[in-house]
Amino acid sequence: MRLTHDQNDPVVTTDGGRLRGRWRSHTDAHGVSGSYATFRGVPFAAPPVGALRFAAPAPASGWDGLRDAGPYGPTPQRESPYDPPRIPEPSIPGDDVLSVNVATPDPSPAAGLPVLVWIHGGGFVGGSPASPWYVGESFARDGVVTATLSYRLGFEGFGWMEDAVHNRGVLDWLAGLAWIQRNIAAFGGDPSRVTIAGQSAGGAAVMRLLTLPAAQHLFARAMAISPADASVSADHARRAAGAVAGALGVAPDTAGMSGVDELTIFRALGAAQRDPGDPITGLLTRSAEPLPFAPVVDGDLVPHTVTDGILAGVGADRPLLIGSTAHEFNEALAGAAAARPGADAFELLREAGAGDDLAAAMAAREPERGPDWAIGQVLTDAIFRAPTAGWASLRGDGPTWAYDFRWESRSDAAQGAAHCVDVPFGFDILGAEGVRDAVGEDPPQALADAVHGDWLALVRDGTVDAPRHALDHATIVYGADGRRRTSAAYGVERRVWSEGLGRPLPA
Repeated sequence: MRLTHDQNDPVVTTDGGRLRGRWRSHTDAHGVSGSYATFRGVPFAAPPVGALRFAAPAPASGWDGLRDAGPYGPTPQRESPYDPPRIPEPSIPGDDVLSVNVATPDPSPAAGLPVLVWIHGGGFVGGSPASPWYVGESFARDGVVTATLSYRLGFEGFGWMEDAVHNRGVLDWLAGLAWIQRNIAAFGGDPSRVTIAGQSAGGAAVMRLLTLPAAQHLFARAMAISPADASVSADHARRAAGAVAGALGVAPDTAGMSGVDELTIFRALGAAQRDPGDPITGLLTRSAEPLPFAPVVDGDLVPHTVTDGILAGVGADRPLLIGSTAHEFNEALAGAAAARPGADAFELLREAGAGDDLAAAMAAREPERGPDWAIGQVLTDAIFRAPTAGWASLRGDGPTWAYDFRWESRSDAAQGAAHCVDVPFGFDILGAEGVRDAVGEDPPQALADAVHGDWLALVRDGTVDAPRHALDHATIVYGADGRRRTSAAYGVERRVWSEGLGRPLPA
């Protein structure tokens, strides 16, 4: 859309043309008011439709005149896979889905402000950069430019076809970050001070980019919030794609899949993820399997797993803040023990595939919460906490800060220190839409000040006011009492993970 310039709106010039944004106001939890500018739905690549649907991202077309960047652009998510989603992440129809949203306190080229680039989560099949949680108003208050990137999801971004470009979603991240390098100065940002950050699948994307040789020139710092290990083998990717194509009755190639619309493919993804077995038997084996649609170790763009990348020293010089919540997926197995009347946590954990030592250690951790919680903790540890602790340790003397978020939600919708409940603390948006639904009433602002302060320090200064993890496994603990402290990492958990989950951690 081309509009006549309103002199009250901010205007910037990018390599695609001139953009008209919006000034917005914000009053924070401490009563501090300010204004910031937003520019939304700015294309960093051409719409991935027609011949470009399963291709690498192509350059976006420029425009004449003044382009309106007021509303959010279309999103790759056509409908949410989560009912309800814990983070409000809207789906917006349209084809021009590869875009960036920017919030800045000072849209002038001379400002030279640090930049936070946020990559949303959603298991690589859902999520949206248009969430009200990701705007970045508190970062703007603190002198930081925030940008959110979209990327192709599910089969569109990661489905394996022998005759298609692989890792299309990864290429979208690279194209978006390259756009940031070329253009963020126009919004007041410093391209040499870019921090990539994300939560859940977004955190996994950060770890993928941190260890990706092709990405090293595109960022200076990294922040991985609840990252899982998304390192899919080519064989696994082929099987997942074949399962989806088989459910649709088409060939797993571009000719077959191009004849099926995105939403129909999305609704068929369950064919690659469905597990008809009961929720307990083989839990440890299943929890170690990668997501079916995620970055693929293809030996080309993605030459190795995240772990192997860290061992090879890729990204070792980049400051990293990494961690997880205490109970990421504990609630996922609520009710699982009902099918085993009278069984205690030790028996259920043995049935899930744990050895005697692991079963005993896990059953003893929080026995008052019951057997469902104990086996759910295995899921949390296997997917998030053990890999996160292992990666932090493997980086050795590299600039790494680890955290452990233990504050527990007061909401019926999220039990314990659950997946996603730390995000509004990091963004310092406890009053935002949907936050009370996720965390309950009266979340502690002092904890938001602490978590946001650590995020801000990394983005702004490249360091955190805490010992590095290499020093006796030092870990920042955001406590159940709403306070921040530092302690040695994990204790008995390290032994449990090393001996029982097959996730060896360095001593």
